[in-house]
Amino acid sequence: MLTYPHFEPTYPQDMWVLPKILEQQAVKRADRPFLQWTDEGTPLTYAQVNAQVNRIAHGLAASGVRKGDIVVLYLPNSLEFVLTWFALQKIGAVEAPVGEMQRGAFLEHQIKLTKAKVLVTEPELVERVAEVEDNIATVERCYVIGGLGGLAKDALKRIRLLDHASLYTDNEANPGVEVTRFDTAAILYTSGTTGWSKGVIMPHSQFYFFAEEDLQLMNLKEDDVYMTAFPFIHGNAQFLTIYPTLLAGAHAVLYRKFSASDFFGRARRSGATKANLLGATMAFIMASPPSPQDRNHRLRTIYAAPLAVDLAEKFVERFGPIEFMDGFGQTEISNVFMTPRGAKRPAGSSGVLVDQWFEVRLVDPETDEEVPEGEIGELVMRHKRPGTISNGYLGMPEKTVETWRNLWFHTGDALKRDPEGWYYFVDRVKDALRRRGENISSFEVESVVRSFPAVAECAVVGVKADEQGGEDEVKACVVLKDGATLDHDALIEWCETRMAPYMVPRYVEVMASLPQTPSEKVKKKELREAGVTAATWDRQRAASGRRRSA
Repeated sequence: MLTYPHFEPTYPQDMWVLPKILEQQAVKRADRPFLQWTDEGTPLTYAQVNAQVNRIAHGLAASGVRKGDIVVLYLPNSLEFVLTWFALQKIGAVEAPVGEMQRGAFLEHQIKLTKAKVLVTEPELVERVAEVEDNIATVERCYVIGGLGGLAKDALKRIRLLDHASLYTDNEANPGVEVTRFDTAAILYTSGTTGWSKGVIMPHSQFYFFAEEDLQLMNLKEDDVYMTAFPFIHGNAQFLTIYPTLLAGAHAVLYRKFSASDFFGRARRSGATKANLLGATMAFIMASPPSPQDRNHRLRTIYAAPLAVDLAEKFVERFGPIEFMDGFGQTEISNVFMTPRGAKRPAGSSGVLVDQWFEVRLVDPETDEEVPEGEIGELVMRHKRPGTISNGYLGMPEKTVETWRNLWFHTGDALKRDPEGWYYFVDRVKDALRRRGENISSFEVESVVRSFPAVAECAVVGVKADEQGGEDEVKACVVLKDGATLDHDALIEWCETRMAPYMVPRYVEVMASLPQTPSEKVKKKELREAGVTAATWDRQRAASGRRRSA
């Protein structure tokens, strides 16, 4: 049975710590470009990045941040985000990145989980911090990237506002804090399915290993240029782009936000040779107008997860010979399946088992008994070597135990395997859905919709998108309170002010009741299968109708 070729990691295990690798690269590749903010920026060399990071690290330490302390990075993409993340690693502190689109109860939940004393943000987000200030009691200081100009002195009542620039010291020496591969590197949030988002505790060794897997999968070399515009709060940017670039001694070009229309323009201007795509982003790029410059770029490899098989051939026809790589993993467990380079991959497959490091089973999600060969089952896994997966969920021991039941990590995803050893993602066992590259917790969306005055009950499911790329659209099935009527536009406005834009439902359907099991659990499978019906209200169609009548 085919498995992923065994590989020797680039660095020995005692080096599986970001600060050690950065410090070595700052000597070995001192003058080579490392981090560049947009294709118009001037690259910082490895030596310059290390020096800048050290200046911030000493400032953080002087401010009282200690080894093991969690610091929340509530930020959009920026070069300062990466430098601050690296600086925290230098002193053994832990980054907890929170998306710039989070607000209200979601923002409060993610900050409270960390018990952080320090938060780093930007001026535009201070107002949202103020909205939850009374409920994030542990936070004492808030450092603002870009300065305090324009902010009222009383923008925050209790939390002290400070200029992020005040963290920059003149000390460019390595801090010398002993950080080991067993120490926690980061808390990255993953969507909850039956509860709030969970904070994944990632040790330095796993952070390194995930990046090493990407380096192997993408065949990343010193002369490569890796570009990304995906949110730095997620693993795709952190340990599938920026960290692998560090390991290889390559060059990373970073952007604020993803642009489908300028994806290949950026590739051309930056000289990118490697890039990542998520789900429907391939369809968005293909939808951009053709250009004589479509093949004028150096991109050789794209990590597309999942690969939109229906678009891959057309993509290559239009943009030239690009090799698509794919893998399957989660923040908690690294990549358990990957595509061997040069292998003829069957359509729809996610890769083959990385059996050097992991063992897997496909099981009945109700009994945990292995399903017969060829049948669909929930993917469960175990690691063969310590330090290659996460250490559980922050502040949620019951979720850690539940996920690790019977001594196997339960992914909540249904897959099947063919006789040759290729694995195929089939569906989500859990109720999470995915839209525009973002995982969404149905529970979190439901909590907002349910709080709308007219709504008595709500169930949120993902229904098939009407665009190529294979991702979901969010549908809210609602039951109204007695005598109430639903103003759809008011409900959407309610959601838009209380959740990230990608979470806002596109579809809404009013129902007399939600289908339930004898134990009164909502039959979400039934709702998903129903999809968009004649009774479903479509936000996009409604908006289009208003534009036509204007």
